[in-house]
Amino acid sequence: MKNALFIMSLLALLYACGDSSTNTGADENKKPVSTDVYRGKMLISQNDCLTCHREDTLLIGPAYNAVAAKYAGQTAMVDTLASKIIKGGTGVWGEAVMTPHPQLSEADAKLMATYVLSLSH
Repeated sequence: MKNALFIMSLLALLYACGDSSTNTGADENKKPVSTDVYRGKMLISQNDCLTCHREDTLLIGPAYNAVAAKYAGQTAMVDTLASKIIKGGTGVWGEAVMTPHPQLSEADAKLMATYVLSLSH
């Protein structure tokens, strides 16, 4: 009997804590993450990108936040950045060479660029 009462009390507490109608509004201004952004982030983590880049710190290559800020609002940059991811490049962010990634599909490179550019929001 005591176990049943304990379990019912615990369930009532969990239900009360999970009630979304008491939302304080703290998350209302957060933009939901699209599946393309999420998939792009996952692709970055599965490749060698983090060897040279970090989200908010300059390493060998620019921080993703810096790239996003530079190209904020320029949705056409997805194609340009995807091409750079696949072909590599140099000169835009200094003398460091961006290693080419020819094994990536154009679609995957665009998802990765979409993630990077999403950081400007």
